[in-house]
This record gives sequence, structure tokens and C-alpha cells, in this order.
Amino acid sequence: MVLVVAISAGCSLLGRSRPIVVEGGDSQRGKDTIGRYGCGSCHTIQGISGARGRVGPPLTGIGERAVVGGVLPNNPENMIRWIQNPHAVDDKAAMPNLGISRREAADIASYLYESK
Repeated sequence: MVLVVAISAGCSLLGRSRPIVVEGGDSQRGKDTIGRYGCGSCHTIQGISGARGRVGPPLTGIGERAVVGGVLPNNPENMIRWIQNPHAVDDKAAMPNLGISRREAADIASYLYESK
């Protein structure tokens, strides 16, 4: 029983006291970029019209999760890395490489971290 509690506590970042800030990211540009790339066709994303996809995980509350892409510690650099080139992180990733620039990835990450 104690092991289950310890594992559960380590799988969540709900205790984060500060919001995640993405240096160089702009959440409004991120929202627009998410729409332009059609991220909502695979993901449910709060605040994005029509973003009710069920192929990938819902992205609401991503800032409270422990990992990105199933393997990377959840922080802005890893989120940007995952958004830009998921196959460099996991060659079996279902998420496609869409040719997203670093700035666009920072903007998307900023929006995702700010949305609740």
C-alpha cells in the first residue's frame, strides 16, 4: 500500500507552486499555431475550437504531468524538443514530425502550460 502511494505521488506534479514559464514563448501565438497545425485533430485541447481529437492524449493540464512524450521529464526544453521532433525522442511515437520551428514550439508549449 505504501509503495502505491509513493509511486502515485511521483507521477504527478500537482504540487507545483509556480506556473511553468517558457522563455521566448507567446501563448496567444501558440494558440494560433495549434490551430494552424491542426493539433486538435489528434488531441483534446482546452480553448481550441474543435480540438476534440482522441488519437493522442488530452493536453489539458499538461503542466501538472510528470513526463512529456511518455519518457522526458516535464519541463519547457523537453516539451519544445518533443513538439519539434517526437521521433528523435521515441522512434515509435505516433505523433508526426510537422516541421515545427523552435519559436513555434515555444509558443505552443507556452499556451499548453498556461491553459488549465
